Amino acid sequence: MISMDNLGVRLKSVRLSSGLTLREMARRVNVSPSFVSQIENGKAQPSVATLYAFSKLLGVSIDEFFGDREPEDRAHAAAGRGSLERASDRVSPSNAWQLSEYANRVSVVHPSHRPRLDMAEGVVWERLAATPERGVNFMEIVYAPGATSSAGGELQSHEGYEYGYVVSGLLEVTIGDEIFTLNAGESLGFDSSIAHVFKNIGTDDMHGVWFVHGK
Repeated sequence: MISMDNLGVRLKSVRLSSGLTLREMARRVNVSPSFVSQIENGKAQPSVATLYAFSKLLGVSIDEFFGDREPEDRAHAAAGRGSLERASDRVSPSNAWQLSEYANRVSVVHPSHRPRLDMAEGVVWERLAATPERGVNFMEIVYAPGATSSAGGELQSHEGYEYGYVVSGLLEVTIGDEIFTLNAGESLGFDSSIAHVFKNIGTDDMHGVWFVHGK
């Protein structure tokens, strides 16, 4: 798998574009300036909750932090498009990010080319597909044993709705005053403005497919 987790670089770019200083962003998200600096320099990872706090403060969708593909991946996509034009009767996800004829409307992603975000607590997000629609994320999520979506297990909230399906493992989901335990094959959907937190309470990694609509 190609490493595409340049979260710190993208966070810094968005912060600078917004005109916020590092210290001001840290103050408004209630973290230390040194922690923000470590994230931007790739020496630390934010929790899911902190990433959403950055997103809300900066006025961008979470998908902004996945960012554009790296230059070598754009070259790979261009090569793929060339091969598609020569062999248009068959399309393989292994040699193309997007179909050239429908480049803005169709996204085909091979597992080895998924953009990913590695976060604190052993949480990984991999984007499964992307279109120009903003504020929409279709992802595989992985929670290591004991991993939570926020440091200390505090509940978080954000705009939009979430829909999830547990492929393997166990996921404890607290939404408001209710606690649900999702086993493999079980799913849920909820209003993300209700305070919530996820935790892997099993002994194996939890793998799920998640669709998040909204910032």
